Amino acid sequence: MHLPRQLGPLHDLPDSPEAYDAVLADVTEQALARLTPEGNLEHPDCVDDIGDTSLGITSLLALAWQRSKDPRLPEAVGRSLAFHLRERVYTDDNPGYPNLKVCNSRLPYARYTLAAGAHPIGDWPSTVWALLQAVNVLDLADGLVEDEARGHLVDVARGYWRWLTEATFFNPQEAGNQAIGCVVGGLMLAKHLPPPEGESVRQRALELYVDEIHAHRVRDRGALLPPEHGGAYDNNYGPISLSFLAQAHRVSGEAIFAEDGDALARYIDARLTNGGFDNGGPRYSEQHSAFESVLGLRYFGARIGSDLGRYRGDSRWARHAVKADGGVDGHFAWMLVWQTQDDTRWHRTPSAVTARHQLRAGTVSVAFDDRMTPSLVEADGIYYLPAAVNRQHGFGPVLDGFLLCRPMGEVRVRDVRTEGLAAKLVTKPVVGRDHVLRHVRSLYVTDGTRLWMTVAVERLDGTPYLLAGLPYAADDGDRVRRTADARVTSAGALRLTHPHAGDVHHFDARSEQTQEQAAFALAADPRGYGNPDEGWRHLVASSALEADPAPDAPHDLHVFAVRYGPDAPFTPSFELDGEVLTVRTEAFTAVIGRPAGDARGEPELTLRP
Repeated sequence: MHLPRQLGPLHDLPDSPEAYDAVLADVTEQALARLTPEGNLEHPDCVDDIGDTSLGITSLLALAWQRSKDPRLPEAVGRSLAFHLRERVYTDDNPGYPNLKVCNSRLPYARYTLAAGAHPIGDWPSTVWALLQAVNVLDLADGLVEDEARGHLVDVARGYWRWLTEATFFNPQEAGNQAIGCVVGGLMLAKHLPPPEGESVRQRALELYVDEIHAHRVRDRGALLPPEHGGAYDNNYGPISLSFLAQAHRVSGEAIFAEDGDALARYIDARLTNGGFDNGGPRYSEQHSAFESVLGLRYFGARIGSDLGRYRGDSRWARHAVKADGGVDGHFAWMLVWQTQDDTRWHRTPSAVTARHQLRAGTVSVAFDDRMTPSLVEADGIYYLPAAVNRQHGFGPVLDGFLLCRPMGEVRVRDVRTEGLAAKLVTKPVVGRDHVLRHVRSLYVTDGTRLWMTVAVERLDGTPYLLAGLPYAADDGDRVRRTADARVTSAGALRLTHPHAGDVHHFDARSEQTQEQAAFALAADPRGYGNPDEGWRHLVASSALEADPAPDAPHDLHVFAVRYGPDAPFTPSFELDGEVLTVRTEAFTAVIGRPAGDARGEPELTLRP
């Protein structure tokens, strides 16, 4: 079973001017065939996310005309623009809409669904989207749109902005991508208004960004991020927010958008595996956007000097939103317009900068969470998630059902790179059920093909084992598939266990169920509204790799050693001199300093091939 949306890296999409012209030519033919006598360009199956879609395709036709001067397009643009202004601009309050600050304002807005009161909660983002489609048409209107129609569209766009910022609460869904999109709409609208009014709208857009988005950023993994649906980051919407930040910087030149975009881009780079797989977030745990992310990943990948384009997108949406039959849907048309206009090229090599929350070399990568516990391990084409035991999730020593990975004090990190090797040493104070403070030293070393994980802790009473991950997915090149296979070798006995119970609180890697499906089943709210990250935290047990301690470890320590990657002999050795531990493997010798660290308390590590 393949994961439905973890498809090819986004930088594999052709992005030359000729490629975009071919996309626009296809859109043109679809649109001209679809255009109704009334001027409607909506997909026949469109029910929700509908209020902006016809206008979105109008903007794509306007862009196509500016690039090709196809003589068929001016009439189509005029008719479809008239349709939107006549049929898709609402000024009566939508019954049941809960977020109004001014009732009966008569300001225009766009509906998520057309029937009054049917599903009004989506009207705010639909109006943001309609504003963005409108300002794109205005940007492309020269020589194409008659003055009267242009003036009418300016009035409607101005009304959209006022409805979004005056008649309703701002960002009522707590969705960073929607909020930043609204700011972008204001910045783009400003230049189409008389100078005093335009400057006022521009300043209001900047104030909203500073006061309502920037000031409310959420910290995760050392980065401050625009919040998304109540969480710090969502692997679907986060890259869309990055695209909005790119467009905000492109149209305004304001440094704050570049700075916040750089921070978000570095965060994405750190959490993203070498192969581009990612999962997690408060909305869609494994659903990836595609072309909506291209602008941000390309723009900020170039700024920070990293290959963010390795991000796996949904190639069914490779250029624009489509319906089940593959027909174009104009809902995200504004992003196709912007990425066509932007001439940034993909940066295709990894960043050379060491990142605290990432270890990456060759085809191996480890992403670490806030507690410096691996959140995603990639080696030899297999992706491993943190396993679960007794409602505790992570990688680390387990004793009597208690996972020793939650820090009780400062977590310290040391990175070392030497010839052909990259290593990260994490020292973490932990407390078990016996309330004794122990120091877990976790060493991760990779040669770009294999990953060695060595974990040392003061000797534990009983029979501990190392929770070494949940094998979850495999890289098939163009796609990612579900798997329960593991390519791991251990210095001690190694087991791949599976939970006995079959209810939603137990995840068996051998099943066809995806992590996303399991996470939503455990969430408190219905799918699409629940928080899958929160749901997944309710998981009691999962399939898990369990490694026994190395049999020849020093008497005072329990040492666990596993290697992820191709099968080969693995006979590490360990030597303790005082509190200094030497680890020897077939590929390296590592000397791990005292748990207390150096004179500043920082971990000490020496690495030799």
